[in-house]
Amino acid sequence: MKKVLSLVLAMITAGSVLAGCTTLEKDETGNYDKGAIIDMYLTTEVHDFDPQNSITDDAMLKAYSLMYEGLTTIDENGKWQKALMKSYKVEKDAEGEFSILITLNNTRWSDGRTVQAADFVYSWKRLLEADAANEASSLLYDVKNARAVKTGDATVDDLGIAAVDTYVLQVEFEQKVDLDLFFENCSSIALVPLREDVITRYKDANDEEIWAQKSTSIVTNGPFCPKEILYGSTLRLERSSYYYLDAEKEEPLDKFVIPYRLLTSYSTGTAEDQLAALTSGSIFYNGELPLSARAQYANDVTLTDMMGTHTYVFNTNNALFAKPEVRKALSMAIDRNQIVSIVTYAKPATGYVPYKVFDSKSGTSFREVGGNILSSTADVAGAKSLLSSAGVNGGSFTLSVRNNEVDLAIADYVAGVWGDLGFNVTVEAVKSTANSSDTTIYVDNFQALYDSGEFDVIAIDMMMLSTDAFSALSQFAVSFSGNGVDMDSENYDLYGHVSGYANEEYNALIESAYAEKDRAARAAILHQAEAKLLEDMPVIPVIFLQDAYLYLDELSGIESTYYGTRDFKDTQLKDYMTYKARTASASEGGEG
Repeated sequence: MKKVLSLVLAMITAGSVLAGCTTLEKDETGNYDKGAIIDMYLTTEVHDFDPQNSITDDAMLKAYSLMYEGLTTIDENGKWQKALMKSYKVEKDAEGEFSILITLNNTRWSDGRTVQAADFVYSWKRLLEADAANEASSLLYDVKNARAVKTGDATVDDLGIAAVDTYVLQVEFEQKVDLDLFFENCSSIALVPLREDVITRYKDANDEEIWAQKSTSIVTNGPFCPKEILYGSTLRLERSSYYYLDAEKEEPLDKFVIPYRLLTSYSTGTAEDQLAALTSGSIFYNGELPLSARAQYANDVTLTDMMGTHTYVFNTNNALFAKPEVRKALSMAIDRNQIVSIVTYAKPATGYVPYKVFDSKSGTSFREVGGNILSSTADVAGAKSLLSSAGVNGGSFTLSVRNNEVDLAIADYVAGVWGDLGFNVTVEAVKSTANSSDTTIYVDNFQALYDSGEFDVIAIDMMMLSTDAFSALSQFAVSFSGNGVDMDSENYDLYGHVSGYANEEYNALIESAYAEKDRAARAAILHQAEAKLLEDMPVIPVIFLQDAYLYLDELSGIESTYYGTRDFKDTQLKDYMTYKARTASASEGGEG
């Protein structure tokens, strides 16, 4: 049974009459209200709502999962289920070409336009453009010509995807593929549909896309859409008026999504203030507890594993980190159990790939099969020995982190440990800043720093792109990094991983895994690849992420996705009309 906090408040009896087909209550005029406004603290602030930019921060994934929907989803048992996909048909032509026809369900974007096959075509082509850097590209490499497009050997028009009808998507493959694996990958937030007309319309004075930073330009196809984004102040998500609702029928607004509004106020203050707001009954849900209170509430939270690893990425082009022995020494000196005690809601990262990623088939755990590659305890003597063998006795560098309490606390601990090894480490909290041409939106400077590769060591939440270990490990192989082609080079060289890591043995292992179609044999190769990656250590896995939240017993129907994010579609707030008055001022931003 889930443990919740009880809120004791005097309740005013509302004379509401529930219709048989709706949870909505009637207002004082006798008309049905729109539904509950749920005051909450969803997560730390997000400055970019582009679902193809979700790889480095768990907060992004928590927000995106409420706003977008892909072809499939993964259920609590690890099985893929249809989402936007209504049905599919396998085809094979006279030349032996293997393809599928996917018919979409009837639903609409948050601005009322229907979700069409062309939206998937645009989104997937955008991901695979040769000059676009995105680690999620390998999710689509089974699609005909996808790899050739990404490496600059074919044009995006050669890609084997097409909208053969308004709501029918054709996907051609290089050869017969494991469709279960393909549809598992289709659950990735990186493969949701996107609107070309919106993305190309909204740009700043420097021709940079800004559509994903403003509520007025973001359109979503999921259960919720952002109606107000005021940085440092408010994130207001509202039920999409068009999510699966039949335009020809008079269906209740809450047929598929019960809450009307999810309201996060960042002006409430610190994480401690947000927790105080929960315990006083001012908000009903808290998804980011302060470190100072986590041990106290360890038995009260609802805890789920996320598919993510808090990871330190080295710039291996920095002479200080050029030798694997140095990188391994820095990893060995970290006591991951100590970090877990600081964070509370986490597990020590004994490998790179976390537990919920599949091994040889859905429902199996890559981590459990692979076992512990890294120790959860520190080996300072071993670290010093490795540094001595590498001829390194110290140096100065910067450890860059997102500006949030958890990442900073981990970094402060690690900086102290590395300081004891003789290194002078400066912890830099990278903050977002207002856009130079539109000060109502903010630039995610941390993401920009990571993408540039111009860091010494940088801390990211490496969110798994799918339930497949290949997508997590392949990005470290040059041909699979997803970072595109250097169009200015004489030989159109490929950009490798942002860390600068490039190893021929590792590249060969990933090539072998890509070619292997037997899933068990493929998993065995991927275990070798993970072991090789952590032998060379271009990245340090620190902890496996968990998500913990508290909620009041006025709420019911909160669910979690397989990826460890929230699903609020069926969430109900008891006697919600009682709480309408106190949130009226926060609701005056318009009904959008």
